[in-house]
Amino acid sequence: MTGRDESDDAVPPASPTTPTPESGEGRETGEGERPGETEDAALFDAGGKVDRDAIYRQHETRSDDDTPVQVRLELTRDLKKRLDRYLVDRIPFMSRTALQRLIDEDAVTVNGRRPKASTRLRLGDVVEAVLPPPPSNEIPPENIPLDVLFEDDHLIVLNKQPDIIAHPARAMKSGTIVNALSWRFRHETSGGLSSVGEEFARPGVVHRLDRFTSGAMVAAKTDTAHWRLGHQFQARTVDKRYLAIVHGVVRRDQDLIDLPLGRHPRIFDRYAVRHDEAGKEARTIYRVRERYDGFTLVELQLLTGRTHQIRIHLSEIGHPIVGDDYYGGRKLPRRAVVPKRAEAEGRSSDAPLMARQALHAARLEFDHPIAEDRRTFEAPLWPDIRGFLDALREHREPVPVESAEAIVDIDRDVRKD
Repeated sequence: MTGRDESDDAVPPASPTTPTPESGEGRETGEGERPGETEDAALFDAGGKVDRDAIYRQHETRSDDDTPVQVRLELTRDLKKRLDRYLVDRIPFMSRTALQRLIDEDAVTVNGRRPKASTRLRLGDVVEAVLPPPPSNEIPPENIPLDVLFEDDHLIVLNKQPDIIAHPARAMKSGTIVNALSWRFRHETSGGLSSVGEEFARPGVVHRLDRFTSGAMVAAKTDTAHWRLGHQFQARTVDKRYLAIVHGVVRRDQDLIDLPLGRHPRIFDRYAVRHDEAGKEARTIYRVRERYDGFTLVELQLLTGRTHQIRIHLSEIGHPIVGDDYYGGRKLPRRAVVPKRAEAEGRSSDAPLMARQALHAARLEFDHPIAEDRRTFEAPLWPDIRGFLDALREHREPVPVESAEAIVDIDRDVRKD
């Protein structure tokens, strides 16, 4: 992994004169940074091979980051070896067939160009590869209900429910979207993710949403669809729109938040604005849809896809998402919005109104990986956010804001096939 996006200012690779330990055939380059002090060096073992566990950890920690895990190798001698055979040596946890598939699906470049599996490598060549998660134990199917917006032989689009993670992790092997998909494809629909699952720890998972974020999420049913969708996320041609309810009244109708993000310097599982070398470009456009007394409904358009990007950006402008106690938001009881006199008989005013982050992936637009036509999928709000929105509209003086560039149907409750 280079630790940078294509849009970042890349430092030229170091001079290819020092062989890696043991083999000497290639080495990882930290793009001007010293090995051992960056994510790049941490992805390789002492012999210069890609470390399976390190790649696994990178994928596991990226809950909603669309940036791919990428490794960079620079040849320090003239091998005259085929690209696919070289990658087998360097990425030992992937089969030659799987690596050839990466090459065919444009997940590998040599000197910035699209190669063939038979491309012969020479001194000074730079090989970059986007890597899927490494193989893991078989994922057990579980009968977990899914809200399916669309499904065909190539992909499935879900309206992900809150409080479920996308894929198994070290601490959670069951109860995930992938477990549910495994059940669905085995017991309810034709097709499946078996060919992808043989090589990838997270069958079909092209992008992810945070555990407590609901909404539109696409998974691939074939490896060709997987890589073609992945390229669209990497190239930022996927249009992703979210709805969030935030604390406070946002004064500007629309604005661009352009703040670089990286890992929090002290808290392990959090991210923060970073203006140092650890920060990566992160840009979010917000558009106000409705204002209320003390709250605002905003539509968000992601121009990049960093971990926790929306949550941090909104917090940084002084309007954290309701329920997001990681980044300054507060979980709300009903009495915070609904007057006691207006409560239904028997309902406690201390009951939760919004017990998780009020963030919903409302719309996803991309090119179908096989048919190649543009597709749009809209995910209706889940009942908790819908109930919160209805309470605000009833009790907190709603003021709608018109915007030609805001395209999410807030009141969409019946999905279209």
